[in-house]
Amino acid sequence: MNTILTPEQDARYANPLTIQRVLRQTKTVAVVGLSKDPQKASHFVGVYLQYAGYRIIPVNPTLAGTLLGEQVYPTLRDIPEGIRVDLVDVFRGTRHCPEIARQAVQIGAKALWLQLRIVSPEAAEIAESAGLEVVMDRCTKMEHGRYNGSLHWVGMNTGIITARKAKR
Repeated sequence: MNTILTPEQDARYANPLTIQRVLRQTKTVAVVGLSKDPQKASHFVGVYLQYAGYRIIPVNPTLAGTLLGEQVYPTLRDIPEGIRVDLVDVFRGTRHCPEIARQAVQIGAKALWLQLRIVSPEAAEIAESAGLEVVMDRCTKMEHGRYNGSLHWVGMNTGIITARKAKR
């Protein structure tokens, strides 16, 4: 399975306007595959998004109890109806994505976001056919930082990354 978007897929599923709209309209993010290990990307992204003001709903079938101060659910279907999920952020392998997309549709999510190196045209088709916005092969943390202006703190929005000081 290809883990890199084709140029056509990139234009469709990594569209800056779609990314900005999803991030702006989202209040609650279900992070599928959220890990309790602080060294894992899913945990780091979950903590960052929570700090940025989003409510994080952990989804992981191997965990129980709470994580980041929220109840952990084994699947998206197990999230109580009273919790409205705007965005499903996926940190699971490509083979899991179509089922996750079906569950995202069933719970009434507004968008499906597949993290870096996760590309599933099948999941995208399932989600899009139900009216969900789809982003693939992008990191929610990095994209949030890009569009809220915080990436400039480390020089990433300049297009030049260097350890050299600018001459004055």
